[in-house]
Amino acid sequence: MAVFISRSREQTQAFATEYAKTLKGGDIVLLDGDMGAGKTVFAKGVAQGLGVEEEVTSPTYAYMNDYDGRLFHYDCYRIESIEQAERLGLADYFDMGGICLIEWSQNIAALLPKACKKITIKKINENEREIEY
Repeated sequence: MAVFISRSREQTQAFATEYAKTLKGGDIVLLDGDMGAGKTVFAKGVAQGLGVEEEVTSPTYAYMNDYDGRLFHYDCYRIESIEQAERLGLADYFDMGGICLIEWSQNIAALLPKACKKITIKKINENEREIEY
C-alpha cells in the first residue's frame, strides 16, 4: 500500500483522476472512510479520469448510480442485509465491464469478489486527507 497526503478537495479529486488511469474494466474498488472523509470527492475524480461528463453525486438513496456503464458508484450505507443487496441486484453490475466504486462495502462483504482494490481515506483535518491505495 502507498499513501498520498491531499491538502484540499481539489488535490483529492486530481489524485483520483490520475488513479482512474490505472483501472481497467471490471475493477472493483472499495472506498473506505468515515462520513465526510471525501469518498464522493474521490468518486468525482475517478469519473473525470474515465471521461464521465455527468455530475457525480452520492447515491445514498439510490444505492447505486450508473454512469454510462463505465462507472457504477455504490453507497451501501443503508443496506441492512445481503438479501436486500441481492434483491436490489447490486452484484449484477460486477461483471458488466465498468468500474465499480463501492462506499460502505462492509455492508455487502459477502457479495464481493475476492479480488477488489481498496482506497482508504482518513480525515486529518478540515482540508487534509490521507489516502491509502
